[in-house]
Amino acid sequence: MDTDWSLRAEAICAACGGHCCNGACPPLSSERISTILAAGDYSSCIETDGYRRIRTKENGECAMFDAGRCRIHAVKPETCMAGPFTFAVTGKTLEIYLKQESICPLVTHLKADAGMYAKQYQRAVDHITRLVAALPGEEIAIISAIPEPETDLVATIPIRDETP
Repeated sequence: MDTDWSLRAEAICAACGGHCCNGACPPLSSERISTILAAGDYSSCIETDGYRRIRTKENGECAMFDAGRCRIHAVKPETCMAGPFTFAVTGKTLEIYLKQESICPLVTHLKADAGMYAKQYQRAVDHITRLVAALPGEEIAIISAIPEPETDLVATIPIRDETP
C-alpha cells in the first residue's frame, strides 16, 4: 500500500479508538494461529469453541486490543487485515461487504480515494479468499451466520471447487 495512505489510515484508526475491535471475534486459519503464537505467548487469547478465533474480553473488546492499539498489529487476523471489508459465504459464493461509515471512519476516506479503495478492496479479497480456503466448511457456516449489521454488499465472487 502507498506509504502516505498507510500512515493516514493508521492515524484514522488510532483516532477511532478501535470501534471495530469491540465485539470482534476474528476467525483464524491454522497458519495465522501459528504466526500469532510465534510472535508471543498469546495462546490464552485464542479460543476454538465453534470456530478458531481471537476471544473477546468481558468488556466486549478483542483480547488483542490494549490501550487503544492492537497488540499483534503486524500479524493480526486475516479479516482485520481486510478491514473495513468483511465477508460471508452463501453456498458457493463469497460475499464481500464494506462496513458503513457509522462503524468505521476509514470508509469515508476510502470512498473519497478510488485508487486506495481499489487497493484495499483487492487486499481484502486476497486475505479473505485465503482464509475461506483454509477453513473447514463447518467453521465457515458458523462465521457466515454471525450478523454483520451496518455493512453493504459490494461484491459476490464464485468459489471455485478445488477438487479434481
